[in-house]
Amino acid sequence: MTDQQPESPATVDRARSFGPVADAYDRGRPTYPAEAAAWLVGGEAKVVLELAAGTGKLTRELVDQGHAVFATEPDEEMLAVLRERVPEVSTKVATAEEIPANDRSVDVVVVAQAFHWFDPERALPEIARVLKPGGHLALVWNSRDERIPWVRRMGDILGRQDLDTSSSEHVVHSDLFGFVEEQSFKHWQEIDRESILDMARSRSSFAVMDEDARAAHLADVLAFYDDYGRGMDGMRVPYRTRCYRAVVVDRDGPGPATDDPEPEGPVVSDGTDTDMLLIDFR
Repeated sequence: MTDQQPESPATVDRARSFGPVADAYDRGRPTYPAEAAAWLVGGEAKVVLELAAGTGKLTRELVDQGHAVFATEPDEEMLAVLRERVPEVSTKVATAEEIPANDRSVDVVVVAQAFHWFDPERALPEIARVLKPGGHLALVWNSRDERIPWVRRMGDILGRQDLDTSSSEHVVHSDLFGFVEEQSFKHWQEIDRESILDMARSRSSFAVMDEDARAAHLADVLAFYDDYGRGMDGMRVPYRTRCYRAVVVDRDGPGPATDDPEPEGPVVSDGTDTDMLLIDFR
């Protein structure tokens, strides 16, 4: 979904339709390469807020790299899988348009495979609000490398609505963020006759199909696999992980007062207190 206007009811329905296919999403979607995660956050350990974190496909890698990560996701069923996969992360059901964090409280806001679902007119000011001075927004998408003919054929069947990175242009044209840096990384996903079905089930388009349409779609996917797969050996799907990051523009005025005894609302620490970094994440 690209160049979108503020969310229509249909857009909201598609964006929040993943819950019933959360397990398939977790099994069928590719992970993110370690070097991409490192580039997105940039440097030493940081306080990272992940928006629309899904089932934790990127979250696990960020935690393993030593960052203090907090995850929000609007769908409770998706978040339940994330909590199982990455139990050490604090989580909350929330949207990018209403972020449960104080002003200037996190070093990095990261969004994996989801920024195209956001209402940029509402989400970008919220993201800018919670970033510390010098902090940055990082976006990432895994996109199948469709320069290869059989991969392009896979895209014809599975659809491409979840893979378009052009919504990053909203950041380019925003006066809340500076220059947008870009980088891409190559990696592969090993799939077999079962996991390709999970890949199909994990698409937002599949989630809103009726039962007859779902059965027909899965039959098409299996026919494709039987033509191009290698039986028990499966297939290696090539991906390009496209990454974007932009530093928040400094705002005028002092930061939050440091002598307030008990600030109201969620609070994020400097990353040294891992027991409760974000008070509202409970």
